[in-house]
Amino acid sequence: MYRKFGKRFLDIFCSLLALVVFSWLYLIIALLVAIFLGRPILFKQERPGKNEKIFKLYKFRTMTDKRDENGNLLPDEVRLTKFGKFLRATSLDELPEAINILKGDMSIIGPRPLLVQYLPLYNEEQKHRHDVRPGLSGLAQVNGRNAITWEEKFKLDVEYVNHVTFWGDVKIIFKTVWKAFAKQEGINQDGAATMEPFKGSKQDA
Repeated sequence: MYRKFGKRFLDIFCSLLALVVFSWLYLIIALLVAIFLGRPILFKQERPGKNEKIFKLYKFRTMTDKRDENGNLLPDEVRLTKFGKFLRATSLDELPEAINILKGDMSIIGPRPLLVQYLPLYNEEQKHRHDVRPGLSGLAQVNGRNAITWEEKFKLDVEYVNHVTFWGDVKIIFKTVWKAFAKQEGINQDGAATMEPFKGSKQDA
């Protein structure tokens, strides 16, 4: 019952509540992003959702558009400013995803929506991460986030898909808040500004 109806009701209620109650925070972050990182304020990118349906993800931008003398974008670690790192460490850059949740593209809890080009690289088990709506946070995010391997991440994603419950979602929500604001762990892989690209698993899990 929760998986079919209650989860979507919770998504709509919480996303509307967040957009109304924290409207002041959205405005402040948008202003700071415009000042320190430039425009556009929002980062938009196509991502695969439930049943691999493509949607446009919204986030606050965390990088500048600095380029080299040939007009090529500089590496992520150069374009990722201190302010951008702060937004990522606190997950404040993901606040606009409340719009995606309200639209039905995403859920509060679920596997994180990854890049479209990863779709052909998943093995048969990993493909099941798309059996549910992707989430603002998920089981993998509260168990290592970008500090764990892709295989570990996908294993946790599929584990979540197979055991969706109300209390499980509530537990992940509280763990997400704790890790984002109290511990700020697992934001990046060791030695990288962002997660290393997924190149496919060596063998089926």
